[in-house]
Amino acid sequence: MSDSPPLEDDDDDDMGGSLTKQLAETAVGVREMSKQLGRARIHSNIQNVLIVTKARDNRLIKLTRELAIYLMTKKRNGDRGLVVYVDNQLRHSRRFDATGIEREYPELLIPFPRRRASNSSSSSSSNASTSSPPRDEAFLREEGQLRYWTADMCSRSPHLFDFVVTLGGDGTVLFTSWLFQRIVPPVLPFALGSLGFLTNFDFADHQSVMDNVIDDGIRVNLRMRFTCTVYRAVAPDKETSRRKAIKKADTGEILMKNLEKKGWEAIEGGWSIHNPVADGKDGCKAGKDKEIMCFSTRPVESFEVLNDLVVDRGPSPYVSLLELFGDDHHLTTVQADGLAISTPTGSTAYSMSAGGSLVHPEIPAILITPLCPHTLSFRPMLVPDSMEVRICVPFNSRSTAWASFDGRGRVELKQGDHIKVTASKYPFPTVCADKQSTDWFHAISRTLKWNERERQKSFVVVEES
Repeated sequence: MSDSPPLEDDDDDDMGGSLTKQLAETAVGVREMSKQLGRARIHSNIQNVLIVTKARDNRLIKLTRELAIYLMTKKRNGDRGLVVYVDNQLRHSRRFDATGIEREYPELLIPFPRRRASNSSSSSSSNASTSSPPRDEAFLREEGQLRYWTADMCSRSPHLFDFVVTLGGDGTVLFTSWLFQRIVPPVLPFALGSLGFLTNFDFADHQSVMDNVIDDGIRVNLRMRFTCTVYRAVAPDKETSRRKAIKKADTGEILMKNLEKKGWEAIEGGWSIHNPVADGKDGCKAGKDKEIMCFSTRPVESFEVLNDLVVDRGPSPYVSLLELFGDDHHLTTVQADGLAISTPTGSTAYSMSAGGSLVHPEIPAILITPLCPHTLSFRPMLVPDSMEVRICVPFNSRSTAWASFDGRGRVELKQGDHIKVTASKYPFPTVCADKQSTDWFHAISRTLKWNERERQKSFVVVEES
C-alpha cells in the first residue's frame, strides 16, 4: 500500500518522457521533410514561358529573341513548341524584330489555345457589356505562340505562366519578384549581369538547360519573402483617434475607452482590450497600472520583398529614432542611420555591407541589422521567421524616416507611422542548378571570393649531414 505514491510518480515520469519523445520525433520529422523537399524533383507540364529581360541592355534583346525562337520552334509533346511571353516594350523593337520572326516562322501565328486566368475572370466577362470587355478578355484574344506581357498582367493573372526565365543579374530577379506580388511561377535565372548571387545558369548552355528543365523536371529553392505592411497614424487632433487607456501592470494589456468629446467632459464608452504595439506605445512600471493616451493607426499599403526592407533617415541630417518591437515586445530603441530587415536571400546584400552575417537560404530567420548605430551595444541579430516585427517612428522623433522595399517603392514614415514585417505566405521559387547548399556556397565563393586566400606553407626542415 505504501508503494502506490512512487508508482504514480513513475507514471508521471513516463508520461513526461513520452511527451518529450513525441516532440523530439516531430522536430526530427520536420527537418527530414525539409530535406526531402530540397531534394525532390518536380515535374510539370510547362506550356507558357515568360521571359524577363534586363532593362536598358540592348545586347540582351538579341539573346531574348534567340531564346524565344528556340522555345517556340522546338516541338514539345506534340507538333508545336511553347507559348512565349516577352516584354511588351519589345513589340516594336528593331533589335527584337517581331515582324521578322513572324515572316520567317509563319507557323507561329497559327491560333494557339490559351489558358484562362481564372473562373472569376470568365464569369465577370460574361456579365460585362460587349462594348467594354475586361482586360483579361482582351488578353484572351491574342493568338499565336509569341505574346507580350505587361506588369498588370503579371500582378492580376500570374497563373497564365507556368515558368519564368530571367536574362540579367540579381536586379532582374528582384524585378521579377516585384512583378509577382502574390503567386510566383518557378524562376530560372541566367547569369547575364554583374555579380549574380541568384543566377546560377550560363546562357551559353541555354538549350540543354531548358531541355532538362522541361523534360526531366526541376529542383526548387523556396526562398522566403517578407510581407511589409505600412501603417499610418490617424491624425491626433481628430476625436476618433484619441483614446484614454490604462495599461495593466500584471498582464500588459491596454484597456481603453472611446472619447466622444475632448477635454474633461468626454463621454466614455465601454472598456476594450487594445494592442499597444499598433499605436507605438509600450511599457509601464512593474506593479502599477498606468493611464496613457493612445493613437490609432490604419494599414494603407503592403509589399512583398525578396531581399530587404530598409528604414533610414533619408535626407534628414538627424540620426534616426526608431522603436523596434518583436511579437508585441519592445526589443530596443534604434538610434542609427537606419535599420535593415533582411531575408536569408538578402543577407548578401545591404545587410552584409552593414556588418550582418551571411545566412543560408534554408534557415527560416529574419535578419535585423543596424546601419551605423550610435551605440556599442546594438549588434546584428537573427530572430525566428514566426516573429512579427514592427518598426515604429515615435511621436517624439525629431524627423521622419524613409522606407524602401527591395530598393523600390520608397515611402516616408511620419511620426506615429510604423511598418509590420512578417514571413510571406508567397515564397519565391528559384530553380536549383545542383543542390541548394551547393549553389549557395558556390555563389558566395564565386562572387565574394569567400574563404579564398593563399594557403599557409609548411615549415621547411633542413637536415645537416
